[in-house]
Amino acid sequence: MTLSNSLQADHSDIAGWRQALHQIPELCYREVKTSAFVAEKLRELGVDEIHEGLGKTGLVAVIRGRRPSTKAIGLRADMDGLPITELRELAYKSQHPGQMHACGHDGHTAMLLGAAKHLVETRNFAGSVYLIFQPAEEGGAGARAMMREGLFERFPCDEVYGMHNLPGLPLGHFAIRPGGIMASPDSFDIKIKGHGGHAALPHQSQDPIYIASLMIQALQGLVSRELDPLQPAVLSLTQIQAGNSHNIIPDTAHVGGTLRTLDEEVRTGMEMRLTQVAQGLAQVYGAQAEVRYTRTYPVTVNHARETTLAGDAAAAVVGEERVDRACEPLMGG
Repeated sequence: MTLSNSLQADHSDIAGWRQALHQIPELCYREVKTSAFVAEKLRELGVDEIHEGLGKTGLVAVIRGRRPSTKAIGLRADMDGLPITELRELAYKSQHPGQMHACGHDGHTAMLLGAAKHLVETRNFAGSVYLIFQPAEEGGAGARAMMREGLFERFPCDEVYGMHNLPGLPLGHFAIRPGGIMASPDSFDIKIKGHGGHAALPHQSQDPIYIASLMIQALQGLVSRELDPLQPAVLSLTQIQAGNSHNIIPDTAHVGGTLRTLDEEVRTGMEMRLTQVAQGLAQVYGAQAEVRYTRTYPVTVNHARETTLAGDAAAAVVGEERVDRACEPLMGG
């Protein structure tokens, strides 16, 4: 492993920052203490500029290299925690009840602070580096909020890099791939409107539970029978809710789940077919189906050139044999 002596010497500082951040996890757009901690450390490190309050609690730091250039790159880390109670007894356990850094964003933020320290001390590059500390990654679209407030107009980047920890990947290894690497984690809810009645007289009703059972089977077939097997997609039905009595057929039933794809065209096509199948099948049995489809984050797509550069940088540190440049994509988002 080839790592600069200065970075190796900073290990205890970076670990300490991560542990300090771990104690103050904050949810989407409430990262007030976290943002203040980051700003304080950046000032101590001596970055050239700090811009706070972008996307409510996000911030951007500017570091200029020794050699003048109009080129600039962005380095990005997320800062928010999750609404999970920490059970482990640690010296640096979460001090915020019901919140913890269960996704590693404390580590990401500490890593970017470590990069800031190294870049400020060396400045061995041309142009500028923008350090982007993003809020609200956990479903809050913090990146979009920062962009809507002029992130890339104020800090124009030729390219942006970020990375995420991956539990299960051996220590000192990297995994990367060009193209889609994380899925679009969309969700859907289908309300089936039938006509209830007594369970002893099912012929006098349009049973939404029966229709829901058929719908579940039909929707599973969208992936297995309509989609190219070489196009990854996951459709999981995770909810079915109906009725509250053993002898009454209810008027309505709800079916819900998630649809995840690695390609925007597949995503759009599957959304359309899911709606068509649900509504068409309900109509066949004299009922109606209302489909509420929610698009969340888009597919995470790595550009080919930048993926190669990132892989080269990782290989320079840990060796080519520890860099998987064609890892399997994740259906998580």
